[in-house]
Amino acid sequence: MKEFHVHTTSRRTFLAFTGLSALAAAGCGTASGSGVRNTGKLRYQGWAGQVTPAELAAELGYLEDVKLDWVGNTISGPQDIQSAASGQIDFGGAFNGAIVKLASRDAPVRAVISYYGSDEAAYSGYYVTEDSPVRTPRDLIGRKVGMNTLGAHSEAMLDIYLREHGLSRAEAQKVERIVVPPVNTEQTLRRGQIDVAVLGGILRDKALETGGVRKLFSDFDLRGAFSAGTYVLTERFIRQNPETVRTFVTGVGRALDWSRATPRDEVVARMTEVVRRRKRNESTDALRYWRSYGVSAPGGRIDERELSVWSDWLTERGDIERGSVDLKKLWTNEFNGGAGAARKG
Repeated sequence: MKEFHVHTTSRRTFLAFTGLSALAAAGCGTASGSGVRNTGKLRYQGWAGQVTPAELAAELGYLEDVKLDWVGNTISGPQDIQSAASGQIDFGGAFNGAIVKLASRDAPVRAVISYYGSDEAAYSGYYVTEDSPVRTPRDLIGRKVGMNTLGAHSEAMLDIYLREHGLSRAEAQKVERIVVPPVNTEQTLRRGQIDVAVLGGILRDKALETGGVRKLFSDFDLRGAFSAGTYVLTERFIRQNPETVRTFVTGVGRALDWSRATPRDEVVARMTEVVRRRKRNESTDALRYWRSYGVSAPGGRIDERELSVWSDWLTERGDIERGSVDLKKLWTNEFNGGAGAARKG
């Protein structure tokens, strides 16, 4: 999901500090815990002021008897999937490049369904002030680009933009990438503390309403419509709970399809009702700007190219070793009843 400022709970803080310390344990079965059990509850982290595809699936009744157990909020996809990998939550979602990078460290995770992406309505734009001298990719050399996190979606798109417009690796490295909290990004740009701001969703639309900014490029401009992030579960959880996973994945896919086929106002009204009913002391303002989840494939099914492009990018950067990730084992459509023929990773 696009990342907004949120109020987090002590549980989320605990998850963030725990990180990857329990990854090895999460991947190991035990004599007493290796059998099929098909839990009826899935622990997860949410995003304040938003309704995730999983939450929408639950609202629509598509998860059947599987219940979601909210343990707190996050503003970080990499943190979310690390928590899933270490077994502190049951599923998490992040940019596909972050999933590839996590897998390169032998995290026992598997991607099961796409849950966000970019299209004409849902995209991340790279904005400068109206009077900025930055107008071409080469103008970015020596400039600062503010984004929510490094090594993820925003930085990947920046690298692709620079490369496709002829900048060498050495020149691209002279474009400074700065981490800025999403809620502060627009003001940081207007104050001249950064030269380019990566904005999406409500933050993008509010900045455009205020005026005085112009788009340099967007991820949709670069790649067209594409699915960008997936939900992951551990291999152990999948092995122990295959029917739960099937119900969950198929339900999320149905919710994604429903959100595309239903008039936007109706989707927003349903989401607003969800946020108000759950009473988490959060604003519904962001929902007024919701346009799309951006997932391009019917049922949220995964295409291996959505992972391989980031594997190549991470390898080129030297972030992972070539061949360190077996992509065919990293993803599966096997549990997606709405994705047509099964595809085992």
